[in-house]
Amino acid sequence: MATRPSRRTVIGLLGTASAGGLVPGLATPAAAGDRSAPVPPTLKPGGELDTYVADKAAGDEFSGSLLLTHRGRTVLARSYGMADQAGAVPNSRNTLFALASVTKLFTAVAIAQLAQRGKVAYGARLGDYLDGFPASVADHVTVHHLLTHTSGLGDFHSLPGYETAAAGWTTEEQTMRGITDLVRGSEPGFAPGAAWAYSNSGYHLLGAIVEKVAGVSYYDYVRQNVFAVAGMADTRFLTRPQWETDPSVAHPYHRDARGQWSDGVAQARHIVGDAAGDAFTTCADLDRFGRHLWRHGLLDRATTALLLSGKVPLVQAGTAPADSTGAPARTDYQCYGAMGSLVAGQWLFQHGGGSTLGISTAIEIYPETDWSVVVLSNHEGITVQLITALARRLITAS
Repeated sequence: MATRPSRRTVIGLLGTASAGGLVPGLATPAAAGDRSAPVPPTLKPGGELDTYVADKAAGDEFSGSLLLTHRGRTVLARSYGMADQAGAVPNSRNTLFALASVTKLFTAVAIAQLAQRGKVAYGARLGDYLDGFPASVADHVTVHHLLTHTSGLGDFHSLPGYETAAAGWTTEEQTMRGITDLVRGSEPGFAPGAAWAYSNSGYHLLGAIVEKVAGVSYYDYVRQNVFAVAGMADTRFLTRPQWETDPSVAHPYHRDARGQWSDGVAQARHIVGDAAGDAFTTCADLDRFGRHLWRHGLLDRATTALLLSGKVPLVQAGTAPADSTGAPARTDYQCYGAMGSLVAGQWLFQHGGGSTLGISTAIEIYPETDWSVVVLSNHEGITVQLITALARRLITAS
C-alpha cells in the first residue's frame, strides 16, 4: 500500500553464502548472553532510553509507540503523538501501525513453513512454481535468491505502469495478481546471486509462491499460519478505506513543501498491502511474533536456525547520523527475511520498514539475552533508527 519505500543506509554485498554453507548466525549461543541479568536503570522508566524518546516526542521528532520487553515482561511501554491529527485521536499501545517492509518477516516464515513440510525447496528455481517469466528469471532465480535479496529483480514500485495499474486494484486478489504480472515483464538487474540489492519484487514473488503451493491466498495463509499461531489477534491487512476511517489505525504523516505534516493515506497506491509490505499491527503483537519465532512456536528448531542464520555478509556504506547515540559497531548478515547482526559479542535479528508516506518501523530481537525492542512510528524521518540504536547500545552494554 505504501509508495516507494525510502531505504535506510545503502547496504552492499561483500560476498555470498549458499543455503548449505551458512555463516554462523543467531542460533549460535554467545558467551556474552545472560538472560538472568537484571534490567539496568538506563532501560527502566525514567532512564536514558525513556528520557531520549520523550525528548524526541516533545520536539515533534517522534510520533508512535515503543515497547521494550525482557524475558517476556514489559520494561518500557510508551506512546506519543497523534494517530489521526484531524480527528484528534492520540497514539496508544493499542494503535495499529502500517509496518511497511517489516511484513517481509511474515512472508519469510510462510516460505520456511512450507519448506519444513517439504512443499518448497530453497534451491528450487522460480520457474518450478510460477510460469510466464523470461528464462533469465525462471531458470536462474531461486527461492534462496528471493529470500536473500540477491535475485536482481529490484522494486516493483518503480516499474513502468505500476502507479496506473495499482489505482485500479480493488481486492487482495487483484493486488497480488497485478503486481506479479508487472514483475513478469522485468529482467534482473544483475546475474542472480552475484550481488545484493533490496528487492520488493522478490518478496512479492515469495508471496505468489505461497499462494501457488498452499492453494490459498497469501493473505489467508499468513492469517491462519502466522498471525493466529503467534497469537497476533490485532494484526491484519487493511484496505485503504479502512486505513482512512478506522480510529484504531495510525495515519502516516510526512513533511510537505511548507514543512507541515501531511496525511499520507490518500497518497497510498495499493488498495491493500502485499507480501513485500504493509501489514498492520501493534507493538505487542509484533513482540509476540518475535518471541514465537525464536522460541520455535512458528517453525521447528532446525528450520528456525536455518531461517535466522546469516547467508550473505553485508557492509553498511556511508556514515552514521550525527546523533547516532553512540551505538556499537556491528557486523551484518542477510538472513532469510531478517538481518542478523553481531553486536558487542551477541547476536540480534532485526528488520526495519519505511515509506515516504510517513511510515517508520523496526523490531530488534536479542535471543541470547531475551530482549525485544519494537518501535512503530507514523512520522517520516530517522528517529526510529536513532531510538533502536540507543536501545542497542544500552542492551549490549548491560
